[in-house]
Amino acid sequence: MAHATDDLVRDVLSRVRTIAVVGFSANPSRPSHGVARYLQSRGYRVIPVNPGLAGQEFLGEKVRGSLAEIREPVDMIDVFRRSEEVAGVTDQALALSPRPFAIWTQLGVRDDAAAGRAEGMGVKVVQDRCPAIEIPRLGLLPV
Repeated sequence: MAHATDDLVRDVLSRVRTIAVVGFSANPSRPSHGVARYLQSRGYRVIPVNPGLAGQEFLGEKVRGSLAEIREPVDMIDVFRRSEEVAGVTDQALALSPRPFAIWTQLGVRDDAAAGRAEGMGVKVVQDRCPAIEIPRLGLLPV
């Protein structure tokens, strides 16, 4: 599986509005917390997902224990989990109705088989990238 092109990254980040951050951390110094906060500052709605924090509130949003607990459409799943956990997260994402527009895995995180399954169902996939790096690099305006 090839790396995502700038055109794909630009398309995903300009079309999505609601992002579920899987693996969100309550610790402000952790990347998942910082990226979630950054995405909010750019106008995205961020829904934190972490079973250990379910029901608590961070960044003005209730933390969900799983993707299945989100009862509204989600445009993108941003995965802050180890590569070996991406397949399970992808399966949960593909079970959502409607399906998300995109699944995004953070720097160093890839699962080409899971990405292929998602793409086969019409979901865009960006792997091994960080939206908090790509947004300024591509000069994208706030949503």
